[in-house]
Amino acid sequence: MVLIGGVTVKRTCYNMVMADNLSQMLQPLANELRKASRVLCLTGAGVSAESGVPTFRDSGGLWEGCRPEDLATPEAFSRDPEQVWRFYRSRRAKLLAVQPNPAHEVIARFESRFDDFHLVTQNVDGLHQQAGSKQILCLHGDIWIDRCTECGFERRVATVDEPMPQCDRCGGLARPGVVWFGEMLPDGVFERAVQLAGDAEVVLVVGTSSVVHPAASLAGLAAHSGAFVAEINPNATVFSESASLVIPVEAGKSLPELEKILDILTSD
Repeated sequence: MVLIGGVTVKRTCYNMVMADNLSQMLQPLANELRKASRVLCLTGAGVSAESGVPTFRDSGGLWEGCRPEDLATPEAFSRDPEQVWRFYRSRRAKLLAVQPNPAHEVIARFESRFDDFHLVTQNVDGLHQQAGSKQILCLHGDIWIDRCTECGFERRVATVDEPMPQCDRCGGLARPGVVWFGEMLPDGVFERAVQLAGDAEVVLVVGTSSVVHPAASLAGLAAHSGAFVAEINPNATVFSESASLVIPVEAGKSLPELEKILDILTSD
């Protein structure tokens, strides 16, 4: 069972709920947000997909005869760094052609609406930052960072011109600043995310399938700690039945409408 707009429905009916009563569905969430000061937003690939960014595993199947998952590993980079960089230059080039969507923009504005607002994202595309988000933890790194494999020095880039980036400090070979399969998350980032999830009064779970761990555990941790956890996703996920509220509508539609409702509530 999931709660949608104050009505409990069977999971099999989940995708049958229409968006014409979106305001009604969002009202319980708006009421909780109006009372809250500590708010956390967890985002995944679904948010960026609305901007035209393909999800990682659905980015066109094979790439130069390889699955993307097989290229995003330390072993692949050690074996053929040039091929890995061709793959990531291709991804960067595609990102240059997209823009943040209304969901990114509302999330960025929420920073100034709440006393304590944080964003934890699994996305590496930089669209949240481009939209203006600053209180952000990037669990899986940032595709626009070059990190030296020798000294660890990092630099932010904005183009895809350099075929095999070299470190500005020591001249070593740089790699994309993302977390590859088989690698640990950046030091301290997940620990901070766990703290935020445990402290939050309201948590928005936006556009994530809730299957990639350890990020997928954060929503459950927040719910266990007593937070009101709202899932905003047009598709049912493994977390749907545990959510306090489910909004089965795209974030680009749901979040602007939620912002409008909050504006009305706070103006009363």
